[in-house]
Amino acid sequence: MKRLLVILFLTLLAAQGLAQEGDAPGPTVSVDGAPADDAIAARLRSIVAALDYAGIAISVDAGVVTLAGDIADPAIADTVANIAERLEGVVAVQSQLATSDDIAQQINPAFDRFRARLEQFIARLPLFFVAAIAFAAITALGFFLARLRVWDRLAPNAFIAGIYRQAFRVACGIMGIVIALDLVGAVALLGTILGAAGIIGLAIGFAVRDTVENFVASIMLSVRQPFLPNDLIEIEGDVGRVIRLNSRATILLSLDGNHIRIPNATVFKGRIVNYTQNPARRFTFDIGIDPDADLEATRRLAQDTLRALPFVLDDPEELVWIETIAEPGAVLRVTGWIDQTVTGFSSARGDAIRLVKEAIEAAGVAIPDTTYRIRLEGLPGAAEPPAKPPSPARPPQPEVPSESTSKSEEHALIPLVAAERRGEDDLLDQDVERE
Repeated sequence: MKRLLVILFLTLLAAQGLAQEGDAPGPTVSVDGAPADDAIAARLRSIVAALDYAGIAISVDAGVVTLAGDIADPAIADTVANIAERLEGVVAVQSQLATSDDIAQQINPAFDRFRARLEQFIARLPLFFVAAIAFAAITALGFFLARLRVWDRLAPNAFIAGIYRQAFRVACGIMGIVIALDLVGAVALLGTILGAAGIIGLAIGFAVRDTVENFVASIMLSVRQPFLPNDLIEIEGDVGRVIRLNSRATILLSLDGNHIRIPNATVFKGRIVNYTQNPARRFTFDIGIDPDADLEATRRLAQDTLRALPFVLDDPEELVWIETIAEPGAVLRVTGWIDQTVTGFSSARGDAIRLVKEAIEAAGVAIPDTTYRIRLEGLPGAAEPPAKPPSPARPPQPEVPSESTSKSEEHALIPLVAAERRGEDDLLDQDVERE
């Protein structure tokens, strides 16, 4: 028991000694060579005076800087505090600066800044004048060079030459802006301007996407020239003669004399059939005959009838074949070629149908009638069927005209197109070959 008490007593003494050792002060930090408080205050006052910050009282005690006073701009407090913290020997910064309620004191700094910038602008005014002269000279030179006829020789047509001229003017204008900004030392502003212009251009491009698409299609059509003025063409089902091609649309004169305006984007992406490209054009029609007739003899008869027509070309030759045999009868498909610069397509096809039909009927071959009659029998009040009319006498052999009487109805539009084209701009060139 005594040994236990002795051990407990020694343990308490050891714990008390360790506690006293932990409370002992550590080594001190030497501050020899640090600037005196007066030196810190003097240095900070000189900096504040150089920055022209008035109304700021500065005091330093044991390396702690205290700032007091009224200021016009709250940003001045942060600026002076940041400067004080960077001074050697400063331990902490206490800012007691307050924003002044005096309106005149708040306006004066802004007025001073405005006056300083105005004086700077006046001092640099001659440089601005030189920059303006440089911009005007470069722009004027660009407009002068754009008027030269060399662009007409470089471009395939007048429309593309106009685009070249406009692009050259824009390039000279941008060059003038760059040189002017470089003279006044504001080249960095050009990046901001170009960035804003790019964003605005992108927004405008989305807004006028259809217009831009038509303009690009106009350029491609004017270069490729898939048709020329007065060409008879078909675009997406619309048939007419070409009046003109402008920067937005292709204008046709329909066979009825109406204007058809088709957007160039539709023309460029659509299906174009040019009937004027090849003078020879084939017409086709079907005619039914009695299935009990001699099909081969009837076929040769139709072909000989076509061959005898003066407006049907010998090369390529006319063709007639049996297309199908149905319940009403056999169907012959008749084809022939004409020179559409001399003969009208519709008139020639109509005359061919009439003459072939008359020739087949004159040979005693019946043309089936596809009209169905319904007769009601055994019903009270039903009318008796009409008597069958007598068979007509065989018609005489058709007279084949000695020369073509079928005039081209499309040619009547040519004077109208010529009248429409007077005094109007056109992207088509008569001297350029078709695509």
